[in-house]
Amino acid sequence: MAFSRAKLLTGLVATTALVLTGCSGDDGGSADGGDSYTIGINQLVQHPALDSATEGFKQAFADAGVDVDFDEQNANGEQATALTIAQQMASDNLDLALAVATPAAQAMAQNLVDTPLLFTAVTDPVEAELVESMEVPGGNVTGTSDAAPIEEQLELLKEIVPDAETVGIVYASGEVNSQVQVDQATEAAGPLGLTIETQTVTTVNEIQQAVEALGDVDAIYVPTDNMVVSGIASLVQVAEAKQIPVIAAEAGTVEGGAVATIGIDYTELGRQTGEMALRILQDGADPATMPVETAAEFTYVVNEAAAERQGVTIPSDILAEAEKK
Repeated sequence: MAFSRAKLLTGLVATTALVLTGCSGDDGGSADGGDSYTIGINQLVQHPALDSATEGFKQAFADAGVDVDFDEQNANGEQATALTIAQQMASDNLDLALAVATPAAQAMAQNLVDTPLLFTAVTDPVEAELVESMEVPGGNVTGTSDAAPIEEQLELLKEIVPDAETVGIVYASGEVNSQVQVDQATEAAGPLGLTIETQTVTTVNEIQQAVEALGDVDAIYVPTDNMVVSGIASLVQVAEAKQIPVIAAEAGTVEGGAVATIGIDYTELGRQTGEMALRILQDGADPATMPVETAAEFTYVVNEAAAERQGVTIPSDILAEAEKK
C-alpha cells in the first residue's frame, strides 16, 4: 500500500497567488480598541463540504476571540451569480474576502485586486490561474487547496471492489478543478489495472443521464466536483439500482450515499484558511508571499448502509479505523 492506514498524515504545504498585493483602507480597529473586521464570503454552492469549509473559516475567528462582520453570500452553483457577488464585494469596504470553490475564487480574483483574498476548496490554484505558483503566490490571493489523495482513493476502491477493471467518473465540463482530478485519476489508474470512463455534465439535471451513459462500469469515483456533489442523490440512485459501488473524494459525499473515502476534513481546511486570514489581518502577513496550504491529515470515512445497498462489503480492517456516516 502507498499509504499508512492509521491516518495518512501528509505535510504538503505549497503556495498560491495571482493578482496584486494590498489591503483595504480599513485598519480593523474597533471603537474599544479591539480587533473588528468586515469579511466577504462568496461560496459557489451549498453542499456539505463547502458548508463545512465556510464554517471552519468562521470558527477560526471565534476561537481567536476576534469580532467579524461576515457578509456571507451563496451563488447557488451559478458562475454568473458568483461574478455578480464578486463585483458587488469589490465595491464594499472589506478588510478581507474569502472565496469557497474554484469558480467563485476565479470570479473574486478578477474583481478584487486591492483586497486580500483567500480561497478554500480549490484543487489546483495554479491551473485555475489564481496564483503564479504554489510557493510564492505573488499577488493579493492565497489560501488552501483541497487536493485529494487520488491514488490512495483508487487503491481504496480496489480494496473494496477487488475485481474492478473500469471506473466511471461524471464531472462538470466547466470546472477546471474537476478536469485536473480526472487527469490525475487517469494517470493513477493504469498501474492499478483500472480504466477510466468519463461523462460530462453542464447542469445538475444531467447527472442521472450521464451515470446511465457510463454503461457497465465496475465502480464510480466522485471527485470534488461541486456540481456533481451538490446533486449526489441522483448519481447514487442510479448506482444503487445498478449495484455499482461509489467511492468518493470527500466525506460529505459519503454521507450523501457513497460507500467510502480516504479524504480531508473540510471543517479543518476552512479553519486553516481562517488562521491564514488572521495572520494577514493581525500580523500584517503578505498574501503574495504566503504559500498555499494543503490538508495535513486524511482519514477513512465509510457508509455501511450505502455499501449494503450497492452490493459490496467494506474490509474489516478499514471499518476498524473509519469514521462511520
